[in-house]
Amino acid sequence: MIDRYTTPAMNAIWSRQAKYQRWQDVEVAIVEAHAELGAIPAAAVIAVKSRSKFSLERCDEIEKETRHDLMAFVRNLAENIGEEGRYVHLGVTSYDVIDTALGMMLRDSGDVLLASAERLKIQIARLAKEHINTPEIGRTHGIHAEPVTFGFKCANWYAELERNITRLKIARDDVAVGTVSGAVGIHAITSPELEKIVCDKLGLGVDPASTQIINRDRHAGFLNTLALLGAGLERIATELRNLQRTEILEVQEAFAAGQTGSSAMPHKRNPWNSETVCGLARLLRANAHAMLESVATWHERDLTNSSLERIVFPDSCHLADFMLKRLTTILEGLVVFPENMERNLRQMGDLVFSEHVMIHLIHAGLSREAAYKVAQRNAAKAWEGQDFRTAVSEDPEVVRLLSKEEVEEIFSLEHHLRNTGHTLVATGILPEN
Repeated sequence: MIDRYTTPAMNAIWSRQAKYQRWQDVEVAIVEAHAELGAIPAAAVIAVKSRSKFSLERCDEIEKETRHDLMAFVRNLAENIGEEGRYVHLGVTSYDVIDTALGMMLRDSGDVLLASAERLKIQIARLAKEHINTPEIGRTHGIHAEPVTFGFKCANWYAELERNITRLKIARDDVAVGTVSGAVGIHAITSPELEKIVCDKLGLGVDPASTQIINRDRHAGFLNTLALLGAGLERIATELRNLQRTEILEVQEAFAAGQTGSSAMPHKRNPWNSETVCGLARLLRANAHAMLESVATWHERDLTNSSLERIVFPDSCHLADFMLKRLTTILEGLVVFPENMERNLRQMGDLVFSEHVMIHLIHAGLSREAAYKVAQRNAAKAWEGQDFRTAVSEDPEVVRLLSKEEVEEIFSLEHHLRNTGHTLVATGILPEN
């Protein structure tokens, strides 16, 4: 991943140094397990733990000969340990180490992402509570539909993020497994007991039926969960981009003094942060697709998954964390324009209350078809420039069936929005009482 989209928390997990350290953790745990089962001297564990170290430069040097990064690493460990180095990597195959370490790295990445998602939740909840009663026009197909509040819109984002957090917890737990089952996974050298000891030491579950690798449905599930999380973040960012259109201007990203919106047009304040989130979401989906292609392998394993996983795992974790943090920053500094929301809502002379006209007329005795026609013919006048509320109030059918008080209720914004708080309670943003 290019530096622009990396995060310190993910660097601490996915840097090459960090990955090799996880390999070392696995190798040491295997040596400890062998000693606990009496297969090697207890003194060997002390030597391995005290002298075990590696150098990326030395590993690179050895790899020129081995053409195998894990074996270069093992040789580097062994030469630093000395005589007891012969017990390192005893009875295991490369992916016992690589996949077990990967389970730890994906588990830890899941924890980082969950923490970042919780911080985003706080900002969404704050906006929802602050703007629970800030009226705004709801739009369908990009056209004015009926009034909502900005807080209601935020509550919808909050609920989706909650679902993605739940999915991420499940995906994290599903991928947090290890294997020490040897070549083709048959436990020919290492016992299931040793495998359990190693995974317990590393805080992992045991894959109950690995081949030479852990089946990639787990990993594809994790990346597809990140892709779905990214799609949710993109949905929020897309809405923010649309609400920042000049002719709408209901919200605006924070704009610092001296910030450049356009190299040619000094007046521009572009929603570039939101656009970044949308662009990166496409990469999360592409990486998830690539991982789906790696679920099927030849027999007990092949190498088609290895090359792409060096890219899609770290990149997807970095991107997801970056997107969560970037969207959190956007919402922290978001400028909301309630007066513009009110102005836009009122543009069509209360035309957006047409459904209320129809419903009241149905309750007054008209058929649905007849009531629809009354509302529609007055709406047509509004599209031609007349005031909808005035047209409805003067319509003979409305005058005949509805009192002035009932007409007032039809066009009451407070009445229309009376249940907004229910959504914030239902999503857990507000307490029930």
